[in-house]
Amino acid sequence: MVKKAQMKIQQMSFMLLGVFLFLALVGMIILTVKFSDLKQSATDLKEQNAILLIIKLANSPEFSCGNVYGNQKTDCIDEDKIMMLKENIGKYISFWGVSNIEIRRIYPENKGIECTISNYPKCDTIKLIDKPALGYDKSNFVALCRKERYEDNIINKCEMAKIIVRYEEVE
Repeated sequence: MVKKAQMKIQQMSFMLLGVFLFLALVGMIILTVKFSDLKQSATDLKEQNAILLIIKLANSPEFSCGNVYGNQKTDCIDEDKIMMLKENIGKYISFWGVSNIEIRRIYPENKGIECTISNYPKCDTIKLIDKPALGYDKSNFVALCRKERYEDNIINKCEMAKIIVRYEEVE
């Protein structure tokens, strides 16, 4: 009788151990499936933030034309402001949380000349933040406006541009 009872206890303990191992294995599979998509979700979230940032940047006070060019314009970037911001970008490097912000003139023809104070406005590309990082670019079209002297008058000159934001790839 004692040996039969010991056998039943051993069977019960092996059964409990088997059930525990089975539940642990099922739990590990569920966690693996759930967290396997975590990296992609983080990358998607960064991409979504970059798209929202592009929309927000063109209308932010640091970039927007405001009422300077006659009336309130949406998706209008003041090129003069951007050039001054470029000279003082150190304070804003981590403010937007992206690795690259670039404004590229599309029309008239882009010759790929990077803007500096010395060659402004005879340039095409303004790189505000340019950290070397792997990632994906998102862009949007904007109007790039500035004040310009023409035959002793100051005129508003607006051109077509593209604002490009790069967000870092999640590793």
